[in-house]
Amino acid sequence: MAAAFALPLAWVVLSSLDPHAGLRVKAPSSLTLDNFDAVLKPDITFTPLLNSLILCGGGTLLTVVCAALAAYPLSRFQSRLNRPFLLTILFTTSLPITAIMVPVYALFVQVNLIDTMQGTILFFAASQLPFAIWLMKNFMDGVPKELEEAAWTDGASSLQSLIRIVLPLMGPGVAVVTIFSFVMMWGTSSSPSCCSSPRTRCRRA
Repeated sequence: MAAAFALPLAWVVLSSLDPHAGLRVKAPSSLTLDNFDAVLKPDITFTPLLNSLILCGGGTLLTVVCAALAAYPLSRFQSRLNRPFLLTILFTTSLPITAIMVPVYALFVQVNLIDTMQGTILFFAASQLPFAIWLMKNFMDGVPKELEEAAWTDGASSLQSLIRIVLPLMGPGVAVVTIFSFVMMWGTSSSPSCCSSPRTRCRRA
């Protein structure tokens, strides 16, 4: 098992330093860094990396903010609509990407968001938001409501209690949602053909 994982890794390391690299795992006859010089260029590596960071960072920030605002009333206020709403959110997480490509593309054409950073960020955030709301609500349920009631007694609003009381106490939960959302978006945005120009070409269609 160790050899099965070690051999491909050894091939990647050795071939990166071999001026005549092939498909065989062998020690290079001479060492060179030309392979790295050929790859580490703005149009191949740095520009797509910067675009991916902007897309994933913006999408993650938007996802965490919207998930916190959506999870707060679901966690703190009881309603007969809570469970149907949560089940609807859960259902959206099971939709395949092929089921939403065409309507999302048609919508982006109408609002002129094709081939823009803003449109891709919005799509990334919307795709991760359902699961982020579920995670955020579960972590928020663990924060005692009595602490918020004490803040309300002192004159704090619901938004102030969310920002100053709830979110700091559920810091690990916010970190989990942030990391999970960023990793999922990064896996989508970091393909070689995606985000290769300052105006991203990620279209998901």
